[in-house]
Amino acid sequence: MLHSMSTTVEPSSERSADEVNEEIRALWLRSGGTLSSEQREEYQRLVLEWAAALPQPVKVA
Repeated sequence: MLHSMSTTVEPSSERSADEVNEEIRALWLRSGGTLSSEQREEYQRLVLEWAAALPQPVKVA
């Protein structure tokens, strides 16, 4: 059975973008620069979490 990756982000925690970025960096270091398919899935999840954790710009009316 094939599963598609969701494009919606449901944060599992209230981590900051910096914290998620550190986890992304650690993943790349552990992998030696080449991600397995499982690591790519984790990377994609982390990037979405990182983007969701970025501060949102304030719109001025």
